[in-house]
Order: sequence, then C-alpha cells, then structure tokens
Amino acid sequence: MTIFAPPPADQKDPLELELLLLPDTSMLLLAAIVEPLRGANRLMNRQVYSWRLTSPDGSAVKTISDFPIAVSDRFDPVAPRDALIVIAGYNIETHASRDLIARLRLAGRKGGEIGSIESGAWLLAMAGLLDGRRATTHWEDLETFEATFPNIVLQRDRFVIDGNRFTTGGATPALDMMLELIRQRQGHALAMDVASLFIYEDSNLPSDPQRSISLGQLARREPRVAAAVRLMEGNLEDPLSISQIAKAVDLSSRRLEMLFKQSLQQRPRDYYLNYRLNAARRQLIAGAASVLQIATSCGFNSAAAFSRAYRSRFGESPTETRRKSR
Repeated sequence: MTIFAPPPADQKDPLELELLLLPDTSMLLLAAIVEPLRGANRLMNRQVYSWRLTSPDGSAVKTISDFPIAVSDRFDPVAPRDALIVIAGYNIETHASRDLIARLRLAGRKGGEIGSIESGAWLLAMAGLLDGRRATTHWEDLETFEATFPNIVLQRDRFVIDGNRFTTGGATPALDMMLELIRQRQGHALAMDVASLFIYEDSNLPSDPQRSISLGQLARREPRVAAAVRLMEGNLEDPLSISQIAKAVDLSSRRLEMLFKQSLQQRPRDYYLNYRLNAARRQLIAGAASVLQIATSCGFNSAAAFSRAYRSRFGESPTETRRKSR
C-alpha cells in the first residue's frame, strides 16, 4: 500500500511524515513539501497531515541561503512514521556519511514509505533503496546519476512514484508531488483549492493526465468543467443555479454533474458550496467584517443559513473560527 492512494476507510488522521533535512538545502525545497500540507490542514479544518523535521545529527541545519533551520531530533531509522522524506540539495557528497547511509539502509529494511527531494535520491541510491526501481533526480545530475547507479531505472520526469519509493527533481516538482498526494488522499477538489492558495496554475506534470489538479490542467483535460468552475468563482455573492451554469457551458445539468464527478469526484452543487464556504472562512480569519457581511458576500441569504452550512462543513461556528484565529 502506498501513501499515494486513497487511504483505507479505517485509517485515522493524521498522516505522519518525517522530513530528514540535510545541510546546503534550498529553503524552497522544504517549503514545497510543508506548505501544501499546511494548506490542506487549514482547508480541511483538521490535521490530516503532520510532520517533524530531523537532521543527520539533531543539530539545526544551515541552508544554502545561510539561514539555519531548527529540527526536533536526530534521524532515527527505526522511529515510527508513515513515510520518510529525505530533502537534500547541494554538496551531497560531503554530507553522505557512512553512518547516515547505514541508517537509511536500516530504515529501508524496517519497511514503509521512503522518498526523496532533489539530491536526496543520491542518498537513497547509495543506501540501495532504489535498486530496480524507477526514480528521478534534478535535471543537472541525470546523466551522472544514471552512470553511477545502473541498477536504477532513471526517468526524466518531474516526479516518480514506484510502489513505496518516490523521488522528485526539484522544488516545483516537489510541490506537484504533494498536490498529487492530497489529490489521491482527499480528492481533486481539495488539491485544486490548495493549489489556488499559492495562485499555482500550471503544474506541468508528465504524461499521466490523472495527476492534473490545477485549474489550468483541468482546462486542458475537461474545458467545460473548468469553465463551470470559473463561473462559480466569478459569482460568489450572487450564486448561479447549476442549470444556469450548465446552460452557459453548453451542457445539460445531468451531463455537467457526470463530468464533475469524473473530474473532481464531487457534484457541482457540493463543489460550489464548498468554494463559497472556504472563501467565507478565509474572510473570517483575515478580516474584520461581520459574520452577516461575510455571509452575504459569499452568497448566503441569512446569517443563520450560513452558520448551519458552515458548521456542517467545518465542525464549528463562524464565531468559533474567528475567535480561534485571534
């Protein structure tokens, strides 16, 4: 079973990730992993992902930008986790100590999911954790990596998932991969919402269209659904009916609903309502407008109707969300 698949019905939140951070790593690599997970937690209004940072020796990690990043502990290969992600950037040959490789090898024998970001693939390869697997690394190192590790099936993709191993080529591919993780575990709609938090449109994923989660990618795969989503986003205060939206994109309501379920695993009515409620939640957290003003701006005809829908979606009242955010 891989984490890049719908979780079993009996699996409880959160998914626990350990991020092993090496020195001389770009801060952007770490942010590309953590920020989508944080966004998913925020939009779900509960902790569906948790993470802890470790380093080879337990000390703060000095990034390539000269900023130190504190970690919680020394990397322990037998510590409990759902997945281990090795994040590495420059000077990998300096940081790939025999002790670290041995600990990674032990983590591999323990089982479980292990992945890497950018040069982290070199560490996994040195530990023999990618032998016979498909994998990738940063484009600058592809030829050297292929020559050094002939037992690995190198792919020139942005990211590669092969069973319980996963590798990426850099920061934006890592962001793409985390959005894919969210898409598989929580659905297309949440992944698209997380992408929109960062105004992230075109993920440029390789051949598999099922990995497309941005609105730009959706437009290429199913332009009528993307057009319907844009209409929803453009009509927040005065929501359109589903029949009006279907007519505007030259579809029947029934056909639009079928395409939505195929593309986003939601009915258009549910997607529209969740979009309005997510917009309201952002306003509650960020602004000083009254609950009634926010309700009106997001297309609800009364504060009571808004509060009922909001509590059903987030498990708390709008007032409770505002109080917590303060």
